[in-house]
Amino acid sequence: MNTKALKVLEFNKIKDKIAEYAITDTASSLVLSLEPLETPVEVEKKLKETQEALNLLYKKGSPPFEGLFDISEAVVRAEKGGVLNISQLLKIANAMRCSRKFKDFLQRKEGEEAFYSIEDICDLIIPLRSLEDKILKAVVGEEEISDHASAALYNIRRSLKDKNASVRDKINSLVRSNAKYLQDNLYTVRGDRYVLPVRAEYKSAVPGLVHDQSSSGATLFIEPMSLVNLNNEIKELMLKEKAEIERILEELSQDVYNNIEAVMNNERVLYELDFIFAKAKYASELRCEMPSIDYDGNIDIIEARHPLIDESKVVPCSVYLGKDFNSIIITGPNTGGKTVTLKTVGLLHIMALSGVLIPVRKNSTVGFFKEVFADIGDEQSIEQSLSTFSSHMTNIVKIINNAEKDSLVLLDELGAGTDPTEGAALAVAILEYLRNKSCKILATTHYSELKAYALRTMGVENASVEFDVETLRPTYRLLIGIPGKSNAFEISRRLGLPDYIIESSKELISNETLKFEDLIQSLQEKSIKAENDARMAAALKAEVSKIKEKYEAKLSGIDRIRENIQLEAKREAKSLLREAKEEADDILKNIRELEKMGYSSEARQMLEEERKKIKDNLEKMEVTEKIEKKTEGLPIKKITIGKSAFLPKLNQKVIILTLPDSKGEVQVQAGIMKINVKAAELNEATDKEEKQVISKKKINLNMKTTATSVDLRGMDAEEALYSTDKYLDEAYIAGYNEVTVIHGKGTGILRKAIQDMLKGHPHVKSFRLGEYGEGGSGVTVVTLK
Repeated sequence: MNTKALKVLEFNKIKDKIAEYAITDTASSLVLSLEPLETPVEVEKKLKETQEALNLLYKKGSPPFEGLFDISEAVVRAEKGGVLNISQLLKIANAMRCSRKFKDFLQRKEGEEAFYSIEDICDLIIPLRSLEDKILKAVVGEEEISDHASAALYNIRRSLKDKNASVRDKINSLVRSNAKYLQDNLYTVRGDRYVLPVRAEYKSAVPGLVHDQSSSGATLFIEPMSLVNLNNEIKELMLKEKAEIERILEELSQDVYNNIEAVMNNERVLYELDFIFAKAKYASELRCEMPSIDYDGNIDIIEARHPLIDESKVVPCSVYLGKDFNSIIITGPNTGGKTVTLKTVGLLHIMALSGVLIPVRKNSTVGFFKEVFADIGDEQSIEQSLSTFSSHMTNIVKIINNAEKDSLVLLDELGAGTDPTEGAALAVAILEYLRNKSCKILATTHYSELKAYALRTMGVENASVEFDVETLRPTYRLLIGIPGKSNAFEISRRLGLPDYIIESSKELISNETLKFEDLIQSLQEKSIKAENDARMAAALKAEVSKIKEKYEAKLSGIDRIRENIQLEAKREAKSLLREAKEEADDILKNIRELEKMGYSSEARQMLEEERKKIKDNLEKMEVTEKIEKKTEGLPIKKITIGKSAFLPKLNQKVIILTLPDSKGEVQVQAGIMKINVKAAELNEATDKEEKQVISKKKINLNMKTTATSVDLRGMDAEEALYSTDKYLDEAYIAGYNEVTVIHGKGTGILRKAIQDMLKGHPHVKSFRLGEYGEGGSGVTVVTLK
């Protein structure tokens, strides 16, 4: 693709931002070398890889890149048989560990979402656990070899430690005996040898070897003769230590060389994964989506946001092109809104065609183009002494010569910079030529002649950028099908131009032109109102659908919980009565034994009566349960609005709000909820209380299996939100005051989604992040109402 379009559309700035998310320099270089791919198949493959990486970030958090550094230089040296230093070996071991952990990172349980593209890449990884362990056992830091790297090194260092201890004892003794000759009562080290700081005038009093002197010459650093042998032994041990370390490094380097093919393979895979996840992290930051690729070049991008404009200020725009028309002429005042639209469409196409997700809504489509041409902005060439018009025309000539069927052409202020009549005619001719070559075209202009051209030409559509006359600013919303109104008079009036000048200027314009401009304004107002109404209707429909799903799920959960509570209560009551009966039987048995020993039978008779009462109560409860089941289900005779009825599936009274509809459903109010039920499900309400009264204490007793925390780790956002909502219902019914939601730390995406949901949850009084000892930012502690 031509580099001019990449530069004009500022794709380099996008690559710089993505590169900031790369961990290694090589992956960063891969990002900076990004450019549109040659075939739509390649584009779809790269987009899918990035989307899977984004889904992995949401589902499993950050990938295992801990300790990963660029190892290109170390691998090249090892490939040539060179000896690697400690730092290079450590980086290679960490890289091999990262590659191995990536395979574990992608492990999934049966039924879990698959990430086939990333898994295919990771299948190329060759685990080198033995090499990794050997290096990490020998190397404990970037500049330190472990004592246990070899038995020889361990023995050398132990001897060296002993010798140093001996020489320190010896020199401390010499410091005390020669204190009067020393500059300070201490010893020091020069050239790995222990020395005494002797004053120059007493150098003959301390026999030994002079190793150094102070800058003033007042102090000589003398190695006493009695220490020479000990210092020599230490020096020999240090040389042996150095030689052993070099031998260990050579051995480890040879191990790397023996596995160099696998190391290089894993290195390439890690750089590729780092590159892919850098794109995914960028997509997460901008809330990007994966677009579909249309092989015929049709465009339908929904609520596209320019990625280089501050997210708090950018206004989404929607553009569709290719099915009913191949050219869009964006007209209106020169306010900047038109140029932003061109740049947004062009830049998002280049991003998508390079395998980068784009900031749009789901179900957006970008066309596959082999070339994107852009003539945007005033690019005067001072060196060539070209005017604005000449500069634009030079670009357009190149576009005309190179544009083909599979090209997207973006032309800003077409025909500007020269006589309006000639410029407009030239603009129409250029557009016609490119249309005949079947290019997809987006052009901006402020010439009224091009509005009429778009109105009368099949395959060409007018569009305008909405402009707020009150604030004198564009809203950046693209209105396709409506030509732009110049708004010159309104803008001039707002800026203070006298009315008499404006009225005079209007008299110089033909009535037809003024009527045409008024018609455009009327169409704009109606189009804007229609779009607002449509957006509001769509938003309300989506909101109602979500609320309906939410309450249906809650109702279903309440039904299950209620049934479980009732069954548990009945089972517990039966169990208690049965235990009481058995206990009474035991007591009677004991009484009979006592009676045989001479006790009166009156006590036994009284206990028999009490036992009979317990038995009768148990039987009465069982009969009542059967009667309830038998009488339950009596249909309601007549349905009238405001009448009380009994709804068995909720086991409570309800109020009828509507008459049956065509489906036989009525709306009833059950407590604070309004729900639709089949009329046939309603029973006649009785004066007695149908629902079983169970105190909150009882509910707590029966809900003792409800945990005080819910673990969401490993879930995607949608599943986690559903699980949390369901758990909060159960915890609320169980009577808990405080519960814990475990979402993990990760990228923070899941935590934010959960906390956004908690802000509006009816059971939640307050919530906070966990403190030290509670799980920190990996958990949210929720206080229930």
